[in-house]
Amino acid sequence: MKKLAKWRLFSLLALMALILSGCGKPYLSTLQPAGEVAQRQYDLMQLSTIIMVGVIAVVTIIFLIVVFRFKRKDEQIPKQVEGSHKLEIIWTVIPILLLLVLAVPTVIETFRLADVSAMDEVNEDGKTDALVINVRANLYWWEFEYPNEEIVTSQELVVPTDQRVYFNLKASDVKHSFWIPSVGGKMDTNTDNINKFWLKFDSKGAEKANELFYGKCAELCGPSHALMDFKVRAVPSDEFDQWVASMQGIEEPIQPETALAQEGQDLFNQSCIGCHAITPNNASPEAARVAPNLTDFGDRAYVAGILENNEENIKKWLADPETLKPGNKMSKTYGELTPEQIDALTAYLMELKVQK
Repeated sequence: MKKLAKWRLFSLLALMALILSGCGKPYLSTLQPAGEVAQRQYDLMQLSTIIMVGVIAVVTIIFLIVVFRFKRKDEQIPKQVEGSHKLEIIWTVIPILLLLVLAVPTVIETFRLADVSAMDEVNEDGKTDALVINVRANLYWWEFEYPNEEIVTSQELVVPTDQRVYFNLKASDVKHSFWIPSVGGKMDTNTDNINKFWLKFDSKGAEKANELFYGKCAELCGPSHALMDFKVRAVPSDEFDQWVASMQGIEEPIQPETALAQEGQDLFNQSCIGCHAITPNNASPEAARVAPNLTDFGDRAYVAGILENNEENIKKWLADPETLKPGNKMSKTYGELTPEQIDALTAYLMELKVQK
């Protein structure tokens, strides 16, 4: 009975694992591809899984046939088949064919997905027709620069759907890895070289994800590695163009509308401005930035990439960033704020919106 109970428990756990393996959200799951790259990688994964499961099934069937059909019943020695050229050819050729079935599409897709030649094609204006974004990974935040559009933002990547977006990836401090699970596989960001790749965000997939995908750091980089998140707003091309125009229209810091926000701006200019920029054209492509650009902070969905953007969470972050994201640089560079200062800064940050 005890053995039966253990088998029942094992069966239940196996069933739960099978069911949970199919769970996932459209904004985060690799099993719900929302882009051309993700779909191709998913197709390769399906192909390899089918082949592996097929091999396991065939071997298992052969094993069971041998165990039951050729079970020794007497002292008679069965016919020996060692040295059979036919069998040796069969079990040599079949694995080779299976490897070719796996290798050929994998190599083809590897070279196809690595094609970033469009990033080098420059037009008469000295810019690329392709949308290029420079990604810089930092402990523990992300910066996104659009060189053709001459704007910089942080923590929330904005991209158009149904067109290829090319990325230059680099790290400021230690190795990180740029990954948007639903849209494409990860790629490392290094301090000594620039990695390049492209992604395409599917409009139907973006609709299922409410136009907001989750991005992750996929390389262990420090105590807050698991919290080094960013968000991706995938919007139709016309909305993306509107966002770009809105960002380009911000030449001076956004002026506060309330007295409390004005107090926050004064406080921000006394200390925070030393690390944070509040205009989208704050630096050149090769300059390392100290802290996230906050130009459109009020438009973003999340605070620090991990908290829903609302007044309560902004105050939590300003009051104690070290508890929420251990090891972040902000904790080491600013002093303790009073409740009044936190209220003023929060009011100011919430008014930093480029899209009214």
